[in-house]
Amino acid sequence: MTAFNHQHHRWVYVWVPWAGAFVWCAMLVAMIAVYYAEGANPYSWQTSRVPYISDIGASFLQPLFIAGSTITAVCSVAVLIIERLLWPTGMLDAGLRRREKLFSNLAIFGSVVSGLGLILLSCFNDHFFSPEHYSFLGVFLFGVILSSIVITIKYRWLSHSCPDRRLRMAYFIKATITTVLIILAIVYAACYGTASNVAGILEWVLAFGFTFYLLSFAYDLRLLNNGEASDSDLPSGIEKLEADESSSGLTIQHA
Repeated sequence: MTAFNHQHHRWVYVWVPWAGAFVWCAMLVAMIAVYYAEGANPYSWQTSRVPYISDIGASFLQPLFIAGSTITAVCSVAVLIIERLLWPTGMLDAGLRRREKLFSNLAIFGSVVSGLGLILLSCFNDHFFSPEHYSFLGVFLFGVILSSIVITIKYRWLSHSCPDRRLRMAYFIKATITTVLIILAIVYAACYGTASNVAGILEWVLAFGFTFYLLSFAYDLRLLNNGEASDSDLPSGIEKLEADESSSGLTIQHA
């Protein structure tokens, strides 16, 4: 735990989500750039004019798809584990209650599920392993939705129990990104079988939107950093309770 308490290591925490977001975004840009640089010729397994990420990922660019997905998956899991470890160290004086701890663990579980789904769907391409690919795509989406919802709810609770503007901002960022991505995912699913080109565009929008979801954790980890919060800024619920009890005792004595 010494590494997590050392202020000089704070940049390491913040760069984990930045690294994951950069690798993910760079992979997407490289894939679509190569596709159009080659003339945007549809692959034999491509079912729409607009290529899906999986279509390009099943080409000779699959090694890039696998590498980028693996790094992104590892970073997305690592950032939630780091966040969970930082809360009890006192870097942010806002104590986690049992429900926040439960939801932190659920978020990590969801991230592990989504990470495994992402890695496996990149390995089982939609050309030779179509059923497996789309099954793992479902696993990935389930994990992301579960993790994003529970982490948003957790920050909602924390912003109420510890009324600091930075926690409210963290909640607002998470809630906004999660809501937008879920709405887009619903529209994507509705268009998938009826408007494949629209669904293809939405898939790319969702993928780039996932970049912003990863980046939102950079703000969270800065907030959890020892240099970003102090006891005077963020009084914990326990300290508030003790202060109230002391005030009540003084009132009784004066009476």
